[in-house]
Amino acid sequence: MTDISINFMIESITKDLILLLMEDRGMTMSEAFNSLYRSETYAKLKNQETGLYSQSTPYIYEYLIKEITTGKIS
Repeated sequence: MTDISINFMIESITKDLILLLMEDRGMTMSEAFNSLYRSETYAKLKNQETGLYSQSTPYIYEYLIKEITTGKIS
């Protein structure tokens, strides 16, 4: 898989995660971006070595929500 393909997948998942945070958690767009971009989940998603980008959006979203609800995101 090329870097371009991987980056496209990461960007697509990022967009979907932002929309899910807005719809499911009632966040504003700004809040959703801030929550995602400050998360460990996003750091792992951006790190190609973790392979998280190859997982489904619902799986990654569950991981993100768990991180948010346990208070790991300030």
